[in-house]
Amino acid sequence: MHAGEPKIRVGIIEGRREVHGCLHGVFLTTSGQAISGDVRFSVAAGKLVLGAGSGVWPLAEREFRCRPHGAATFSLYEVTIGVNFHWQRQEAQTFQGDMVVLMGVGEDTLTVVNEISLEDYLASVISSEMSAMAPPEFLKAHAVTSRSWLMAMLAKKEAANGDASAATLSGGEILRWYGREEHDRFDVCADDHCQRYQGATKIISDQVRQAIDVTRGLLLVHDGRICDARYHKACGGRTEDFANVWEAVSVPYLTSISDGPEAFPPLTSEEEAEKWISSAPAAYCNAVDLAALRQVLPSFDQETTDFFRWEVSYAREELEALLLRKSGIDFGELQALIPLDRGPSGRIIRLKIAGLKRTLIVGKELEIRRWLSPSHLYSSAFIVRTERDGQGRISRFNLYGAGWGHGVGLCQIGAAMMALRGFGMEDILGHYFPGAALKKIY
Repeated sequence: MHAGEPKIRVGIIEGRREVHGCLHGVFLTTSGQAISGDVRFSVAAGKLVLGAGSGVWPLAEREFRCRPHGAATFSLYEVTIGVNFHWQRQEAQTFQGDMVVLMGVGEDTLTVVNEISLEDYLASVISSEMSAMAPPEFLKAHAVTSRSWLMAMLAKKEAANGDASAATLSGGEILRWYGREEHDRFDVCADDHCQRYQGATKIISDQVRQAIDVTRGLLLVHDGRICDARYHKACGGRTEDFANVWEAVSVPYLTSISDGPEAFPPLTSEEEAEKWISSAPAAYCNAVDLAALRQVLPSFDQETTDFFRWEVSYAREELEALLLRKSGIDFGELQALIPLDRGPSGRIIRLKIAGLKRTLIVGKELEIRRWLSPSHLYSSAFIVRTERDGQGRISRFNLYGAGWGHGVGLCQIGAAMMALRGFGMEDILGHYFPGAALKKIY
């Protein structure tokens, strides 16, 4: 475990040929030069080029670094957030800390990295993932969760034992899961793939600062190790087992739990899944109070109002074309979508897609979500109902689903609603990470 607070390298922009931004105040380069104002970066003749004011300078190095003098900040324009999700968009964002611009390896693209202390990073994370005006006990619980995940991930990378993506391929089955340690030029990205980090752009309230200060250096631990504390937006009533989403290993503090004041049994059959997804149990994340949701969700997440129970409908031909585009496989005329394995939350782990030309089993949950949506389905906890035409052929596939996200670990909306009901930080963390303990490491 770290003896002190580390600095974090956060990837803000990747794969761009040009990057525009602005330095608010004075920044110092590694050579001691002071620069400020509008800046532009590009690549020309294999060199990194800096444009500032009316001047343009090719740089000798493949990396440009500048550090703020005093309270200076920097902005970057056209930062993409929600990559490949249904809320994807671009916005200008402002950051504290160092700005580092890197040339791509073997290609004329740029990567922009923000180097910042871990606790300042976390203040932005919990204000980007959820609202800075959320209940203080929830903000504290989220700070501990986010800090724990980050420190566990850094420890994995140092041990060269990352949670890399993996796939099992056979003639009739594709099982794929995606890790979060796929970045080699920085520690974490700034988007949902890792943790949302939108710099100083987001309102960082006094209660966020207090949540960071009160929990400074505080981590979840289990059996002497930092917890890989995963989280998601809304479980739908039950959280999911780690092994059903990522690597097939048992993680004691990431097991399926009932997310409500009463016990909801795990789902063990298709009949139970049908009944569960068609119902509206009194789960913590079954939040119908719009004022409460406005208090806990950031503005663009408030656009998603059907996160607890949702519906997606495709004409058969539309779904056939979507599957071809997303998977590269021509199934022909679709005959059925058949859940083969579900986790205790109802999330499908293995889905059989049957067509006249090809039948294939796909998993795990994120791959299913990607194949069956132009972006991502909210979750893989869904049931399938079909409509048929006058000749008895399937004309439409209707998916009825539950929850938003992979379902493992802390349910953000559920945890926020627990805080509004008066639960404290330790109650919330103990609920979502059973068997984990708190430990201060710096």
